[in-house]
Amino acid sequence: MNHRLKFPIFLCLAIIALGLAVSPWFRSVAGQDRASAFELVQVMIPMRDGIRLNTHIFKPKAQREPLPIMLERTPYQAPTNEAWAQGKYRSLAADGYIFVFQDIRGRYKSEGRFVMQRSPVSLLAEGRDPKVVDEVTDAYDTIDWLEKNVSGHNGRVGIIGISYPGWTAAMATLAPHPALRAASPQASPADMFIGDDFHHNGAFRLSYGFEYAARMETSREQSRFAFDRYDTYEWYLGLGPLSNVNEKYLKGAIPTWNDFVEHPNYDEFWQRQAMAGYLTKVNVPMLTVAGWWDQEDFYGPIKIYETLELRDDRNINFFVSGPWNHGGWARGEGSSLGRIKFDSNTSEHYREKIEAPWFAYYLKDKGQLNITEAITFQTGANEWKNYDQWPPRNTTTDRKLYFHAGGRLSFDAPKTVDRAYDEYVSDPAKPVPYRPRPIEATYDPRGSGWSTWLVEDQRFVDGRPDVLTWETEVLTEDVVVTGQVLANLFASTSGSDSDWVVKLIDVYPQDYAKEPRMGGYQLMVANDVLRGRFRNGFERPQPVAPHRVEAYRIDLHHIDHRFQKGHRIMVQVQSTWFPVIDRNPQKYVDNIFKAKASDYMKATQRIFRTSRYPSHVLLPVAP
Repeated sequence: MNHRLKFPIFLCLAIIALGLAVSPWFRSVAGQDRASAFELVQVMIPMRDGIRLNTHIFKPKAQREPLPIMLERTPYQAPTNEAWAQGKYRSLAADGYIFVFQDIRGRYKSEGRFVMQRSPVSLLAEGRDPKVVDEVTDAYDTIDWLEKNVSGHNGRVGIIGISYPGWTAAMATLAPHPALRAASPQASPADMFIGDDFHHNGAFRLSYGFEYAARMETSREQSRFAFDRYDTYEWYLGLGPLSNVNEKYLKGAIPTWNDFVEHPNYDEFWQRQAMAGYLTKVNVPMLTVAGWWDQEDFYGPIKIYETLELRDDRNINFFVSGPWNHGGWARGEGSSLGRIKFDSNTSEHYREKIEAPWFAYYLKDKGQLNITEAITFQTGANEWKNYDQWPPRNTTTDRKLYFHAGGRLSFDAPKTVDRAYDEYVSDPAKPVPYRPRPIEATYDPRGSGWSTWLVEDQRFVDGRPDVLTWETEVLTEDVVVTGQVLANLFASTSGSDSDWVVKLIDVYPQDYAKEPRMGGYQLMVANDVLRGRFRNGFERPQPVAPHRVEAYRIDLHHIDHRFQKGHRIMVQVQSTWFPVIDRNPQKYVDNIFKAKASDYMKATQRIFRTSRYPSHVLLPVAP
């Protein structure tokens, strides 16, 4: 019996093996296609001061021609597998590049000491010593080594990155290696005191600043602070004044937190770190990318693009913004964010129709540069728009949306001359949450609402006694707002310092046939905060005179949004936004990081709406 079965069993096994060998389905599932696409070489590249940086070089095995090098420098660990080739760089990988990923100085397997947002000291007069190092020199030395030691390249390098890697990409352009021919800083911070991760208009971003600093500086690898509360709103409120952070938890061991404490104003420390002062010319073609609902770095891309645009005499400075959160253009299809739907795959469109052709043009001399100066996705209308400048001031008209009695909002200026105002009491002991509770830790591995909080339905605070609301009548025609939105408040406080938070909101119709569950939704499309002590400048804070009406100009940043017929436009104002923004004591102290619990006090806040004090939001309205 065994001899009779031996041949049929062998034959069956052979047929099965042959079928598996030729089956593309099996190869894809097993990962053999992806594993065989690139050859990985890991090297330690020496910098000019002798420190070596861990670098992973992925060369296509099927390479048939010289290819450009695509470089990403990251503090978040250089990848050892090819997930990026099927994810954020799929379109680029299909075009053909030699990909290089590098751990920046002091992170993971790279040698040296990590310094958060290391200032580009090599560009300063006192930094001309050839051994002085920063991200500018490290990028230059890396490209120089790659050019000399990696075979099969075409002599051109592109640099790309999102968030911190976007910042290192921008740094590489300040004094670029001759081989660097294209750069795309995406969601890059530009100024950590004015508008990016750690502060907004001088107001400290508590939960993000605390958790990110602990994550990056507890060890060479990423780590998370161990909260003993699931709802971090409770934990941060229980923390008390910021002076308790080092005393109870960090013990002075986190350099970035110590920098927060010692530099509460826009002093030389923050100014030297800010990027704008170094952007003196467009050295290489730039594709700057932003997301309208980026919860971490939306100010940075706008600042980088606008600063460079003043010096772009070669027309090589480009801007793209779409309906994404932080880095959302590099993930998935991009058809929605939270509960907001966009009617198309916006992320795929960006990667395939904008990013890949742009790099191919500059690094391979392939195709035509068929993109305009600025490309944005107009939310509300859910359409891509092309502009010959950003913002398109040549096609918009500034219109003022005024606050009126009874919570009304109108383009008609107020006529009353008496001391008309709306008021609320701001209590630091009961701050307004910035998103619905429970507020999970920013990087909670079980999931966190951090990534989509900017598109949360604002009805969770509408009606609170410490949140003021004004609203238009139902719109009888579309209102398209394209460009920079500015809030101009005339306000007083019974305290001697105050925060002012302003939110511009698109209110959906109660009967929303397109998606009934979205009826009445309050979608925030622009927002920000100003710390009152900085109303006259960020370098020299000044107390606020109690009960005096002061003017506060708050940059709500840029949007491209269509408020559709049948919707309403809403503005909300409040003085706490916790714990994304730390609590202002509402009593002036020299340094809020050193305030005592007794410094925190209630304050009565008044927003004026008269012909003399016409609080309003300035909107660039398109035809």
